[in-house]
Amino acid sequence: MTFSFKFRTAAIALLLGQPAYAKSPIAEVICEPTARMHDKLRHQFGAQRTASGVRGPEQIMEVWTSRRGDWTLVVTYATGTSCIVAMGDNWTNRIEADPTRG
Repeated sequence: MTFSFKFRTAAIALLLGQPAYAKSPIAEVICEPTARMHDKLRHQFGAQRTASGVRGPEQIMEVWTSRRGDWTLVVTYATGTSCIVAMGDNWTNRIEADPTRG
């Protein structure tokens, strides 16, 4: 065996032996001024705010969904900044009967 063949074999083994890391659809948190974030979600992604809740005195959690089933979880701060903290697909709404109505 030649040095070249051994080198190529070792290089291929090294490359193939590396673990395959899954890439996150959102590698880092994306933050923008709230008005700009909402505009992008509406116009660029065709999403609408479908749910929201207060997380604390200065944070609101929002779920934005599109007709395709894509969803985005956004935290909006009292400072006027909003950040995308999670994204996904296949969103479904679940409406349960009101337990107080028998």
